[in-house]
Amino acid sequence: MMMLGFIGPVCVVVVLVDQWTKQLALGALVDQSIEVIPGWFSLTLAFNKGAAFGMLSGLPEGTRQLALSFATGFALIIVIGLLLNHYRTNRLGWIAAGLILGGAIGNIIDRMRLGMVVDFLDVYWNQYHWPTFNVADSCICVGVGILLLIKSEKITS
Repeated sequence: MMMLGFIGPVCVVVVLVDQWTKQLALGALVDQSIEVIPGWFSLTLAFNKGAAFGMLSGLPEGTRQLALSFATGFALIIVIGLLLNHYRTNRLGWIAAGLILGGAIGNIIDRMRLGMVVDFLDVYWNQYHWPTFNVADSCICVGVGILLLIKSEKITS
């Protein structure tokens, strides 16, 4: 029950915010980019058929979907295993798991609905661009970062 007490609400909020922001992006960013912080950050609509940073996007359609499904499933099994074995009593670990799970679900919804993930957060400096990302991607990265910090004993529950 402790698991659902932390993972469930965090996961639901992440999925809702992720899907809401993606719908806003789909409606407002067609054929335009909105510069938020000049020279650093824009809202720019992009679509990613692959995994993080476009990995696997060059695979044929059926093969790509299968590879992404297996990779997502494998990653979730690893997170669940880590939680059960290393973070069982750490509330912050469960919150991190909610961030990761919510982010994964948000991107899975896009893949099932659109065949690709909606990205719109564009960070850059001059000609150097970080791959465009979304709220789900951010939550996954923050969740993994929290788990790594907990594991290195930099933070505790």
